[in-house]
Amino acid sequence: MFNFTKLVTSFRYAFAGLKYTISNNQNVKIHLIIACLVLALGLILNLSKEELLALGVMTVLVLAAEMINTTVEEVVNLLVNEHRQEAKTAKDVAAGMVLLIALFAAVIGLVIFIPHILKLFR
Repeated sequence: MFNFTKLVTSFRYAFAGLKYTISNNQNVKIHLIIACLVLALGLILNLSKEELLALGVMTVLVLAAEMINTTVEEVVNLLVNEHRQEAKTAKDVAAGMVLLIALFAAVIGLVIFIPHILKLFR
């Protein structure tokens, strides 16, 4: 049976996770600042809905990857007290995931923005 109280509690936990991530993760703050600048530039350049949607999807992917990376780091720190190569590898791979997605997001951003910026100089 549907339990509204459990649903509300689940959303509270989810929002607490978002709050923690934004409050405690410097990289997420940087990504959010960049996302705001990208959105502002997109609106100034009058990007299409599809272009803005693509930028939004990439922004969410980058932020989600940062959250997964934070989760991996926190769990590894909880489970491993001493320096272990396996712990380092887990953290490095999670960080590499963020880097890969962020670089791809930058490429998508360039593909979208460059034609619009070039139009301004014609």
